[in-house]
Amino acid sequence: MALTVAHRGDPYVHRENTLPSVRSALLKGADAVEVDVRLTLDGVPVLLHDPSLDRLWGHPQAVAGLTSDEVFKLGGGQLPTLHDALAELLRHARGRMLLDLTGADQAAPSLAAVRDAGAQERVYYCGEATAMRAVRDADPAAEIALTWKTSAWPAPALLAAVAPRWLNLRFGLVDAGTVAYARERGLLVAAWTADWPRSMRRLLALGVDSVTTNRLTALQRLTGPPAA
Repeated sequence: MALTVAHRGDPYVHRENTLPSVRSALLKGADAVEVDVRLTLDGVPVLLHDPSLDRLWGHPQAVAGLTSDEVFKLGGGQLPTLHDALAELLRHARGRMLLDLTGADQAAPSLAAVRDAGAQERVYYCGEATAMRAVRDADPAAEIALTWKTSAWPAPALLAAVAPRWLNLRFGLVDAGTVAYARERGLLVAAWTADWPRSMRRLLALGVDSVTTNRLTALQRLTGPPAA
């Protein structure tokens, strides 16, 4: 059965990419929690999808132009560092964390945070080619889900350089042909972000290996109860 991946935690219950959101998803039995990483001006990885604090925290400043202390204050103390998120992950006996990286500069600080936390066995990485090349260069053992958004398949040279375990596809791209393409290359298939039962059922029927969703409980109704 496909793994359940909670997109940015449990965002219909708690604000996305916060510790309560991560905790809620883990307590509900998500197989993995996907979180987004951005770097502050002083190089601290924090959990945030957008380049600025505007949408979630009401401040237009770009996180890359703020120190970690400034981000903490503007986020009302609720915008967590990756260090804090990994500590939360390790408080739970099961579940993994999927770090979504948008740039090559995020790779080394994120990998360092994971190493410092001793969380290597419970973390894997997703993102587009540049970021994933940087992860692979920094850690030959890292588990990578190469994010792909077009119907043109990754070049063989790219697959060889990144050596992903997963092909991480926008859910609308997943069909029998794409699943066969991945299987022929020894890749697992991850689909994101499916929020409606009809889409979830289609993906499960195609035999994908994981589904990322904002609606974890709805997906779990289809995949069955979480493992003990």
